[in-house]
Amino acid sequence: MRPWMTRTLLAASLAASQAATCLAADSYPSRPIRIIVNTAPGGYTDGMTRLFAQHMGEYLKQSVVVENRAGGDGLIGIRTAKAAQADGYTLLGTTATVAQQMALRQDPGYDVAKDFVAVGALTRSPFLVMESPSKPDRSLVEFMARAKANPGKVLYASAGVGTGSHMAAAQFLRQTGLDLVHVPYKGNAPALPDVTGGRVDMIFTTFDSAGPQAKAGQFRVLAIASNTRHPAFPDVPTIAETGAADYTAYTWVGLLAPAGTPPQALAKLGEALRYTRSLKAVQDRLRQDGTEIMDLTGAQFNEFLMREVAAAQELMTDLGMQKQ
Repeated sequence: MRPWMTRTLLAASLAASQAATCLAADSYPSRPIRIIVNTAPGGYTDGMTRLFAQHMGEYLKQSVVVENRAGGDGLIGIRTAKAAQADGYTLLGTTATVAQQMALRQDPGYDVAKDFVAVGALTRSPFLVMESPSKPDRSLVEFMARAKANPGKVLYASAGVGTGSHMAAAQFLRQTGLDLVHVPYKGNAPALPDVTGGRVDMIFTTFDSAGPQAKAGQFRVLAIASNTRHPAFPDVPTIAETGAADYTAYTWVGLLAPAGTPPQALAKLGEALRYTRSLKAVQDRLRQDGTEIMDLTGAQFNEFLMREVAAAQELMTDLGMQKQ
């Protein structure tokens, strides 16, 4: 074959390849997107992911479906998302658990820095300290006094070992010197009936998960882990006000994708996130739920995740917790 013909064919091939790439980028998404949530239905992570999925679907003109994969203290869902094809059609909706399990486990089955790339952050919310109205305590101070008088007998629930609710409670117990028994569940939502029924004494959970029930009298809110009192519960003190100086604890929700996901897909997903954050209906719903928007880009969220991993490792060391 003559050299000029070879060059012509090569150029045509490259042009066709580039056109196909552009076409693929322009057509994304061409089918429904799945978001794996590593907690049970009904909790904060699930609720926020479903809210954002609905409106992201509006922007992308495709269904965005939430699939719950609870269990293994959040690891089942994380590992499932990690193993998915990196094509932009499977995402992970998760919270601080994804950073904390890195610090807690000898082999969590993933490395958040190597196996995932951030799509963006959704929301953050302060933890509420709640118990059943049947309990004798009328304040966090009274609860602490009862716990100190009964070391190793008072129970607290969490969404699972190494999850945000567990670590928030563990940090509080360390700071106050309380000795409580940990009862882990597969998410905060399955734990709440045992708390309201009085079978477990206390839980750290979010407004979105249980705030409406608390307002309806199904739970007693003892304190809030924010910097200042919350408008939804103006009469409820912060934990710092009760004597645990400077204590705050927030949980957050964000979206990750398997490492290697095409940049074009990540960019489109980022656009859908920005659209959702901008909606007044979403902003009003979050304000009503006591939740704040986290306006972080994918790159900013990646940096935030690395800081969360480092903070979790430092906390594990401070708490004297051994890797499992």
